[in-house]
Amino acid sequence: MRLSGQVLILDADDTLWENNVIFERVIDDYLDWIAHPTLERAAVREILDDIERANAVSHGYGTKAFLHSLGECFEKLRERPATGAERARIEELASALINHEVELIPGVAETLGELGSRHELMLLTKGDREEQQRKIDASGVAHHFREVHIVPEKHVEVYRGLASARMLAPESTWMIGNSPKSDIRPARAAGMNAVFIPNAHTWVLEHDELDEADERVLTLRSFRELPHHF
Repeated sequence: MRLSGQVLILDADDTLWENNVIFERVIDDYLDWIAHPTLERAAVREILDDIERANAVSHGYGTKAFLHSLGECFEKLRERPATGAERARIEELASALINHEVELIPGVAETLGELGSRHELMLLTKGDREEQQRKIDASGVAHHFREVHIVPEKHVEVYRGLASARMLAPESTWMIGNSPKSDIRPARAAGMNAVFIPNAHTWVLEHDELDEADERVLTLRSFRELPHHF
């Protein structure tokens, strides 16, 4: 059954456009470049993941935080600060992120147009405000959304605050995203419905367990399927 007259809140990174796959390409190049003499590639990646996990708390998300983590990883592995040339090389490896390239996921533009003809659309994304806004502007889909919200973190109080401020009825509000940790679990904890659209490239730090018996979580294979339900 297709629902009408709903409020649909959409995630941005890895839901509307590819994001983490670009980070993964940078990490692959970084691991090739740093090539530790004794540690295997997987062990170096684990060190980087741990550094990113810790830095997310103090530095947040986005390219600046990621570059900081790459630099910190370098110092940990080489046991010395990076030289100016080495810092420049790290930035060169991350040029696709620094230049804010945006790759819309296939079907997103036309699907948003169709959904927007029947529902109220809002965008909720986390990360560095300036960086996220540049990506939103570059995406070409901002006009589909009545409101855009950029927050440092997406936890249950953000969803509750948004529902309260905009007088949203949780039973007719849906959070749509790829991240169990940031999109699905906190939205459900706030009483909203949720649509989980897995992305094979979702950042490992966004993984979390979902309740498969939760009937208020709809799992779809692709963004293109949304109009069949909404």
